[in-house]
Amino acid sequence: MKKLSFIFIALLSTSVWAQDATCTAAVGEKKLAGAAKTSFLKKCEADATAKCEAAAAERKLAGAAKTSNIKKCVKEAVGESQ
Repeated sequence: MKKLSFIFIALLSTSVWAQDATCTAAVGEKKLAGAAKTSFLKKCEADATAKCEAAAAERKLAGAAKTSNIKKCVKEAVGESQ
């Protein structure tokens, strides 16, 4: 039952970022490099963390489930590093 609820929560967390491009994709589109890239990625990650924490609070997650959900959500929002 716990695995099923965790999978369900993980699927819901992906919907938070389904409409937004990842941070690294945005860097590529904007052709940022150097300090501008670093600054953009840092701000983007901070914004993603805030959104993911709000989504976890909305779902009333706590403990390890909350931490895992936020970590996965932020990773998906930031995207793969370039």
